[in-house]
Amino acid sequence: MYSTCLYCNNALGANEVIETFPVGRRLAFDQTRGRLWVVCRKCERWNLSPLEERWEAIEQCEQLFHDARKRASTDNIGLARLNEGLELVRIGEPKRPEFAAWRYGDQFGRGRTRAIVLGAGAVAVGGGVIVAGIGAGILTSSGYGAYQGISALIELARKKRRMAIVTGPHGERLTIRGEDADKTRIVPVTNGTWSLDLHYKGGQVMLEGGHARRATALIMPKVNAGGANREKVQKAVHVIESSGDPERFLSAVARIPIPKVEPTAWKRWPKQTPLVGGVSRLPLETRLAVEMAVNEENERRALEGELALLELEWKDAEEIAAIADRLGNESIDEQFEELKRRQRDG
Repeated sequence: MYSTCLYCNNALGANEVIETFPVGRRLAFDQTRGRLWVVCRKCERWNLSPLEERWEAIEQCEQLFHDARKRASTDNIGLARLNEGLELVRIGEPKRPEFAAWRYGDQFGRGRTRAIVLGAGAVAVGGGVIVAGIGAGILTSSGYGAYQGISALIELARKKRRMAIVTGPHGERLTIRGEDADKTRIVPVTNGTWSLDLHYKGGQVMLEGGHARRATALIMPKVNAGGANREKVQKAVHVIESSGDPERFLSAVARIPIPKVEPTAWKRWPKQTPLVGGVSRLPLETRLAVEMAVNEENERRALEGELALLELEWKDAEEIAAIADRLGNESIDEQFEELKRRQRDG
């Protein structure tokens, strides 16, 4: 029994209601297809449970759902809240847009709200510094330079922030930061499928098959941390549907030409060179669709028995959570001092 989110490595919580599956505070289940997910209350992502642990739990969830007094449902999807606080999401046979609205709506919506709040806070802090400086007579025409410095620091922090720790093809732990996601690309291979040209701290490696899907599933939630509104989510669903299935969509993404990205005016300080855009530079709808597609494809293969590594993924999540607890993001003190020196010299 595993207790850590595959995506954010936070604890999934516990319940005392499902005797055979005491993990999680919100469970989603599909009795027809034999699926059971634990919904992380931190990042709102759905963690597919290991195969051998789900069958009795699904039956118990079905019974509790029908017995629940606090329940709202359609023919396809329902939500029940038990007196003990456990929430159950029952999946029937929804069309993809309806299912996507339930599965991805919360996580993308919460991410969008969080991004707006953080963005407003950063603007307020930066604006406060400049206004206070002008009011005190310290800043005049150099106020814009101070704003540029703050913007550069925010961008630097994004690039140095640890996004994920993924398992490489030989079992090694690879640390992925924001600047690595800017260069990591989904690329085509000769057999018509796709692979992941993964950049990580200290190197680069080409991942294929299950390794590529698992790494992409860990990276994309952090790339999409800004979230999206319902319209964007539905557009992403439409993009997948128009491709036929998730795997075809991912293969199509691998063939999208991505132009070099020129830094904007304020990003040229400190000096940056153009780079070939990675997954973080794709259009928003495409990024959302990649996250949806790789999750659905991983789960399909797990149910078909092709991905016997699902249990290993949970073990990896537990180990990575322990590693992450012991590690902090690299200090950016040196870069900070360099930025201040350039501002003084400029």
